[in-house]
Amino acid sequence: MKKTLALALAVVMSLGLLAGCGGNGGNSGNTSNPPANNSTSQDQSGSGVASSIPDAPEGGGTVGVCIYKFDDAFMTTYRNSLQEILKGKGYKVTVVDGNNDQAKQNEQINTFITQKVDALIINPVMTSAADQIIGTVKEAGIPTVLINREPTAEQMAAYDKLVYVGCDAAQSGTFQGELILETANQGDINGDGKISYIMIQGDPENIDAQLRTEYSVQALKDAGKEVEQLNLTRGDWDRNRGQEIAANDLAQFGDKIEVIFCNNDDMAIGALQSIQQAGRKVNEDIYLVGVDALDAALNEVMNGNMTGTVLNDAVGQATEAVNQMELLLSGTTYSSGNQSVYVPYVKVTPDNAKDFVK
Repeated sequence: MKKTLALALAVVMSLGLLAGCGGNGGNSGNTSNPPANNSTSQDQSGSGVASSIPDAPEGGGTVGVCIYKFDDAFMTTYRNSLQEILKGKGYKVTVVDGNNDQAKQNEQINTFITQKVDALIINPVMTSAADQIIGTVKEAGIPTVLINREPTAEQMAAYDKLVYVGCDAAQSGTFQGELILETANQGDINGDGKISYIMIQGDPENIDAQLRTEYSVQALKDAGKEVEQLNLTRGDWDRNRGQEIAANDLAQFGDKIEVIFCNNDDMAIGALQSIQQAGRKVNEDIYLVGVDALDAALNEVMNGNMTGTVLNDAVGQATEAVNQMELLLSGTTYSSGNQSVYVPYVKVTPDNAKDFVK
């Protein structure tokens, strides 16, 4: 049975997002949290890993961090937080960009192993690569924390020096549905007795995308609402794709669209641009929700241009990832079914959005 992290300071940590709340996607030049310059030296071979890792400061160790791609707004906040926390604790950390290429990330992991890092923190490019990643780090005997993309409990059970840190994606989807149910007409703008929506999905291979897609609508059904899916389209967490998908769907379905669900804020911000270009008004003749609590999204929520979003606590997750890494380094091992640690999501509305803006 998975253990849920009971964070008494969850909301306080959420306020700690003064360092910035990124989205779970979005290669966009308009991102409110643009990727920072990579401070890690990299070789020229394309592997993205330094040819050698200098000795760690006294009292620390060497840590290799693999991020699925750097030009992701949410993971930018996450990796910057990881670097800050690890360096503050005296670790020598090298962070590498997988460029959304699993083969490249596999090479980076193998290079870190060759360099004999003390621990690994890995944000997999593909959830389907979990077996290979876990098998590789187990064979090397390196304590490993997986983040953001969760393998199955059965996969993680193969290695007792492995833990996953993330959030319960089903909760974020449920919160999105609740944001719609909390509107004056509970999402049924035209009064026809059903909620008609489009879904802009992240990467359908990603478990977070799957669960957000499922549970946002399930929340409406659980409340006894009839729903109608007008369209579901893959947006790959990208703002430009969100804008394109929303524009196409608004042109095709017009006023039939009452709700636009987006698996992340970057796609929602893109969708907002198309909503405005179509002459529609959020919270009057259409609703729009996202996930992540990007700074840009928080501003739109406060300005009435988004119905709401859901805080995906990058800083809290980074803090817990380092905490779990240190437990592994101290000799802690994990039993089957007890290898996932969750940081709670927080529902963000116009009433509390200001609390999360830096």
